[in-house]
Amino acid sequence: MPGSDTPLLVALLFASFATSVMVALRYFLASGLFSWLTERVRPGLYAQQRSQIRREIAWSLTAAAIYGTPAGLMLWSWRNLGWTQVYTDFTALPLWYLPLSAFVYLFVQDTWFYWTHRAMHEPRLFRIAHAVHHKSRPPTAWTAMSFHWVESLTGAILIPLLVFIVPIHIAMLGVVLGIATIMGVTNHMGWEIFPRRLVHSALGHWLITASHHEKHHEDYRCNFGLYFRFWDHLCGTDRGLSRRITGARRGAPAPATVAPKTAPLAPPRGPEAS
Repeated sequence: MPGSDTPLLVALLFASFATSVMVALRYFLASGLFSWLTERVRPGLYAQQRSQIRREIAWSLTAAAIYGTPAGLMLWSWRNLGWTQVYTDFTALPLWYLPLSAFVYLFVQDTWFYWTHRAMHEPRLFRIAHAVHHKSRPPTAWTAMSFHWVESLTGAILIPLLVFIVPIHIAMLGVVLGIATIMGVTNHMGWEIFPRRLVHSALGHWLITASHHEKHHEDYRCNFGLYFRFWDHLCGTDRGLSRRITGARRGAPAPATVAPKTAPLAPPRGPEAS
């Protein structure tokens, strides 16, 4: 990063740009890896979605810049001003707090996502912003960050704000970001990477995997969560798993499936459209 004699504005711009590049590289690495794996495990699954994938990458690069900007400002303030609650000494807080802090971050992120995501399905907000994400029918390994800039803003601000409030070790912050990246990609890639016995277990009843999130892309009125099914269960919006995924033998080749051109880009109206 620029030295201490660098003008403040230049330092902030550099931090934001560098972090945006890292977010973009993380996206290409994770999505590229799981796209490659998909071609090996489910050959032909994305064969008819080349133009969709190009669109997803374009929107994802915009999202990377939006996610990277507040993250870069947060990192700069941590390194130079010590304003955040991020710490590096493992002995600064009890060791049991390490996994607890990661869970708190994941649960808060899941809660924020559930309610902002559900709000995005209000017809007007859907048309303005969230329709971009749902143009991916069905989603692919490249869909996870394919957001309109309005939606990107709602997701980009949470963790940079949370680090000023809830203490977390830098390693646990890396774990949280790693989980966010992997689950975001695998939940959209169109097939289930986790074992059936986990997906259909008591634990799986509370966790979101591709089988659960794919159902949201099939029926916009349900399954709004990010990591956990807690809010979906509590609010009556959990509609189970996608039959398209759970009905296919894991690892079996499958032809690409694309939605008909008449597929709606707005959620159904009515009391369940939220």
